[in-house]
Amino acid sequence: MSLFKARDWWSATLGEVEEFDQGCLSIADVDNSGSGQDKIIVGSYSGFLRIFSPHPAKAGDGVQAEDLLLEVQLRDPVLQVEVGKFVSGTELLHLAVLHPKKLSVYSVSGTLGNVQHGNQHQIKLMYEHNLQRTACNMTHGPFGGVKGRDLICIQSMDGMLMFFEQESYAFGRYLPGFLLPGPLRYSPKTDSFVTVSSCRQVESYKYQVLAVATDADTKKDIEQQKIVSGKKVLADWILNIGEQALDISIVTYNHTVFSIFVLGERNFFCLKENGQIRFMKKLEYSPSCFLPYCSVSEGTINSLVGNHNNMLLVYQDVTLRWAAQLPHIPVAVKVASFQEMKGIIVTLSDSGHLQCSYFGTDPSLFQAPKVESRDVNYEELDTEMKELQRIIKEATKTQDIWPKIEKVDDLTLLANVSPVLDVVSFTIRTRLHVQKTVLSISVPPFLALTHDQFIFHSIDPGMPKSISTSVFLKGNCSPADLDGSAVVSYSTPTELNPEGVSRVAQCKFRLPLRLVCLPIQPSKAANHKLTIDTNKPPVNLVNLFPEFVERSDDDQVNVVGFQLLAGHKVTLLASKTSQRYRIQSEKFEDLWLVTKELIMRFEEYFLKQGIKDFTCSFCGPIPLQEYFELIDQHFEIRMNTEKYEKLLSERAVQFRAIQKLLLTRFKDKTPAPLQNLDTLLDGTYRQVIGIADATEELQNSLFRAFIKLKTATQLIILLIGLWQKLSNEQINILESTFLPLQQDGQELGWEESVDAALSHLLRTCLSKSSKEQALNLSSQLSIPKDTSKLKKHITLLCDRLAKGGRLSLSADSGSQHSILMPGETVDLQEKDTEAGI
Repeated sequence: MSLFKARDWWSATLGEVEEFDQGCLSIADVDNSGSGQDKIIVGSYSGFLRIFSPHPAKAGDGVQAEDLLLEVQLRDPVLQVEVGKFVSGTELLHLAVLHPKKLSVYSVSGTLGNVQHGNQHQIKLMYEHNLQRTACNMTHGPFGGVKGRDLICIQSMDGMLMFFEQESYAFGRYLPGFLLPGPLRYSPKTDSFVTVSSCRQVESYKYQVLAVATDADTKKDIEQQKIVSGKKVLADWILNIGEQALDISIVTYNHTVFSIFVLGERNFFCLKENGQIRFMKKLEYSPSCFLPYCSVSEGTINSLVGNHNNMLLVYQDVTLRWAAQLPHIPVAVKVASFQEMKGIIVTLSDSGHLQCSYFGTDPSLFQAPKVESRDVNYEELDTEMKELQRIIKEATKTQDIWPKIEKVDDLTLLANVSPVLDVVSFTIRTRLHVQKTVLSISVPPFLALTHDQFIFHSIDPGMPKSISTSVFLKGNCSPADLDGSAVVSYSTPTELNPEGVSRVAQCKFRLPLRLVCLPIQPSKAANHKLTIDTNKPPVNLVNLFPEFVERSDDDQVNVVGFQLLAGHKVTLLASKTSQRYRIQSEKFEDLWLVTKELIMRFEEYFLKQGIKDFTCSFCGPIPLQEYFELIDQHFEIRMNTEKYEKLLSERAVQFRAIQKLLLTRFKDKTPAPLQNLDTLLDGTYRQVIGIADATEELQNSLFRAFIKLKTATQLIILLIGLWQKLSNEQINILESTFLPLQQDGQELGWEESVDAALSHLLRTCLSKSSKEQALNLSSQLSIPKDTSKLKKHITLLCDRLAKGGRLSLSADSGSQHSILMPGETVDLQEKDTEAGI
C-alpha cells in the first residue's frame, strides 16, 4: 500500500460494459442552481448521459440514490459533453452533447419534490444540428469577441471545422494538409484555434482568417482556391513538437499570463501566445490525461498529469511537487467544488470508474515485532542445510522443474507414400476433441499437388480423418530433392479458453524415385561419371531397385537404367568383382537423385540385414570443373536478368515522360502539334511489353538454373563428405555454407552469399596462419563482377580439407586446426590474398 495516494471522498461505478474517453467528463453548475455547487456530467459511448451531485455522509462513501440527479439513454454514442452559454436570448448555462452525426443542446432543470423522493431533474432539447460529416471533437467560446454567448466549433474526421452560432450554422473550413484529427482548443485572448496536426506540429488559426477564407464544402474545393478569388486558410504560427498530442489546454492567469499546454506522448509543453516554448518537461512514463490550473505562487502554473501506472502527479511548472496513487488509470481529470470544499479532484477511467478524491497520506499502524536476540548455532545450520540439500536432490531425481509433456500426443499425423505411384495419403488421429484443423502440404519446386490444403472443422477422438492427394511433375526441370513436409494446425478447447489453444504437429515424407524417372535400357555413353566405393560385398541391384528391374532367375543384375522425365538418362553399374558402383549421365546435375537414392537404399538394405558398420566412400577427385560450368551458367543468366531489368526501368521512365508531355498538350486550351509523340509513345509501349516478356522469361530461366545449381551443390557436398569422411555436424556446416538461400534473387544472390561464407571458413577454422584470421570481411554483400574469386575459394576449400583441415564453428578452431604440409616453405597467404579472402 502506497503512503501517498488519492484519498477517496466519493466514488461510483458507471454501467457494466460501457466505454469512456477524455471528452466524456465535464464539471459545471449545469442546472443553474446559483449555489456554486458543481455537478458532474458524464457521457458514454453507449449513449448514456448521467449527472451527479455528490453528497457523501462521510469521506469514502459510495454513490447514494440522491447523488444521481439524472440518467438518460440517448440513441447515439456520446463523444463529448460541454457546458456553456449556447442558447440565444439568455446567459444561462446549457449542456451541449456531441454525437457522431449530431450536435444536441439541452437545458437541465430541477423541480423541488413534495414527498420523500426528493428533487427531480430533467433535460429539455433546445435545438440540434444534424451533421453531414462524422464528428471527432468540439470546442466552444466567444468566437470573434462576442459577449454573453458561446459559439461552437466541431472538427470532423475528414478535417473540416464546422462553426455554429448557437441555433444556426455559420460556415465550414477545411484545415490545410489535413490527414488525421487532433485535439482542438479555443484561445479567447488571441481569438484563435489551437490544434496538433498529424505532421506532429502545433498549429494556430485566427478566427478572422477562418471566417473570411473561401468557403469549401469538399476537399477538392481547397485545390480550386488557388484559381478562384478568395483567401486561403493559413496558420498564424506553427511549432514542430515531434510527437503526437493527447490533449491541449489553455490557461489564463489574472488576464496577463497566457499559456498553451500540450500533452504529448512523452513530453508536455508550455507555449507562449506566439507559439514559442516557455518550458517543456520530459516524462519518464506514458501519460493518459492532464489538467493545468493556476498556482497559488505568483507566475507559476500547476499541472495534474495522470499516467498508465495508476499515478496522478502534480507539477509546478517542471518541478514534481506530489505523486499519488489512484485505483484506476484516468482518461479524464477535472477539479470541482462540492459542499464548500474546493479543489476536489474528479477522475474517470475508460471502464467507468468515477472518483472524487483529495491528496493525503495513510498513517502506518504497523509496528514491527521485537526480534529475539539469540546466538547462532552453526552446527545446527549445517545439519539443516545438508538435510535440505538431500531433499532437493531426491526431488530432482523424480521430477523436473517444468512439468513433463505426456508421452502420448494430443494429435498425430501419419504419412503413407505409395512406392510406385504418385499418391500420398495422410491420417490424422487424436485422443482429444480438436477443432479448426488445417492440414498444409508442401513439396519441392517443379513438383505440384492436386490439393495442398485440407480443412476440418472438428475431429473427434477415435475417429481418424484420412485424405489423399497426388503429386506430379510440373515444369521442364527435375526437382532438387524428393522430400516433402506436412503441417497440421489445430485448437484444443479448455475450460479457461473455449476458443481453444493453438497447436501444431508435423511430419516429413519422401516421394518415390519412380515419380520423376522411368526405367529404360542402360546406356554406355556418358560424359560424367562417379564411382562410389563400399566396404561390403556387391549387392544385386534387383534388391535395391525392384521397381526398375524385373525379377528373373538369371544371373545377378549389375546394371540399371533411369530416364529422368525432365532430364537425361542415368545409368547405374555395379562391379561383379569389386565393391564399387558407377553412376554416369550426360548431365552432371542429373547424377544427384540417383546417387542419393543409391546411398539411402544401401543403408536401408544393410540395416535390414543387421549390418551396422556399412560405409561408403569416394576416392576423388571432386568434379569441380563440371560444377564451375553450372555456376557460370547461373551467373550469366543472373547478369542478363539484371541488364534487362535496368533496361525495362529506363523504358518505363521514358514512357511516363512521354505520357506527361502528351497530357500537358491535351490539357492546353490551344494544343500544339503532337510532333510524332503519339508514334513515339506507341513504339515505347511495344518496347516495354517486349522487354517485360523477355525479363519474365529470364527470371524463369534463372529459377531453373538455380534449381540445377542447387542439385549440383548437394551432389558436391555429398562427394566431399564421402571423400573426407566428414561427420554429420561438418556436413551441416557445408550445407549452410553452400546453400544459404532457399531462393535466388537480384538483391541477394547465391554467388555473393556463398563467397562470404567460404571466406569466413577460410579465415577461421581452415586458416593457415594468424594473419589470415586477422583479415576482415566486407560488411556489405553485392553482386560480383565475375565468378573467378568464388571458384578460387571453392578450390582452396577442397585443398585445405585434403591437407587435413576440419570444419568447426568453435571460436578457437583456427588455432587448433592450422595446416602446414611437410617441406612447404611458401606460405599460401599470397594466393589467398589474390583470391580476396
